[in-house]
Amino acid sequence: MTSAQPPASTAPARPDGGAAGEGEIRVLLADDQALVRGAFAMLVGSAPGMTVVGEAATGREAVELARRTRPSLVLMDIRMPDLDGIEATRLIAADEQLAGVRVLVLTTYDTDDHVMEALRAGASGFLVKDTRPVELLDGIRTVAAGDALLSPGPTGRLIARLLSVPPAPPRGRTAGDGGTGPAGLSARELQVLELVGRGLNNAEIAGALSLSPLTAKTHVSRVMGKLAARDRAQLVIAAYESGLVRAGVADGPAGGPARTVGD
Repeated sequence: MTSAQPPASTAPARPDGGAAGEGEIRVLLADDQALVRGAFAMLVGSAPGMTVVGEAATGREAVELARRTRPSLVLMDIRMPDLDGIEATRLIAADEQLAGVRVLVLTTYDTDDHVMEALRAGASGFLVKDTRPVELLDGIRTVAAGDALLSPGPTGRLIARLLSVPPAPPRGRTAGDGGTGPAGLSARELQVLELVGRGLNNAEIAGALSLSPLTAKTHVSRVMGKLAARDRAQLVIAAYESGLVRAGVADGPAGGPARTVGD
């Protein structure tokens, strides 16, 4: 097993010999296959505005290195020895000192049920490993910026399988409103949550509900706060779990590109 190689300083070296500049996206790579890590390191390290701050061969190493290097983002494989990517993601998401660290999960198959577990654990999105290099780099930028990255078709199929049992009866809704959805949300906030679950970004939500973009963004932020959601990926899960959105409604074309869920 390859041991992790943390950087010697807070300004990790780039492959070209330069140092990481302020504002660069600091990426931690976690994968148990040395060749895969090496390929990702070359790709990410050569991309403008990105630098690799460490490599981990197990989930436990990923958590330890995240705490030592404070990356912007962890590119996390799901299936690793010692501690898998799901548990590693959960530990990173639960660590207050790593509040700004995002996790982008990589999986071999877009039908991997473990992807949903990783999203529930706090991952901000997922991509399959055969994603084109340019799409992987775009995905890193998207998640590092605070948006969620979801593939609508695979996400819908995964949630449909995991939620084959009917959702629990809604709790705490206003009497007589008749719909489903999480407790404590206003009628407008439920509309916003449904549209987030369908994959709309803030501008699209604003258009659908005849709101200003700023108002739509405020509603999304309030929903995230009320549901204690780490990011929009978890709002999508909440929309499915509550019954506001059902599989098939939000699915995009099979095999289509990943969808950014954000501003």
